Amino acid sequence: MEIQLTAKQLKITDAIRNYVHAKMEKAQKYFDHIVWGQAFLFIEKRSHNCEMLIHAPGQTFRALAAAADLYSAVDLASDKIDAQMKKFKEKVRTRYKTRHGKDTVRREELVETLPPLAQFAVIRQPVAPMTANEAVRDMEALGQSFRLYQDRGSKQIQAVFRRSDESYGIVQPVKKAAR
Repeated sequence: MEIQLTAKQLKITDAIRNYVHAKMEKAQKYFDHIVWGQAFLFIEKRSHNCEMLIHAPGQTFRALAAAADLYSAVDLASDKIDAQMKKFKEKVRTRYKTRHGKDTVRREELVETLPPLAQFAVIRQPVAPMTANEAVRDMEALGQSFRLYQDRGSKQIQAVFRRSDESYGIVQPVKKAAR
């Protein structure tokens, strides 16, 4: 994470710089990809102030703190940022749970409970233009339970199949309606 440190009416020592960097680096435990951070240190009416900004993907966190000494102000601002980030992370987690149901399952658990993959037989057949009745005759002649064909009238690919009650059905693909 790139950290920019700015001071007004005071000098930034290496100790202060390292302390602020360490406090701001703690924010990475909440977000993996923090873009950058800023810290403004200034003195105003006998109090040391620290304003911290952390820019994470989709969110900016800001905290302002004042204290008798600079280190305390940095601590307070850092604690406020941590609280904001923790609250935001929990809010996102709660939204995900309510959107996807209370009983969410980790992916690893789901993979462990899945049955083994089924074996598939691949049937390659030419798709010829014909009527539904011709497709049924073809299907019966080949001893299959379905037949793909191109409808002569609509030029659309369709499938005719034998139902469990020995009648026939036709599958006509349609485009999914836009929402």
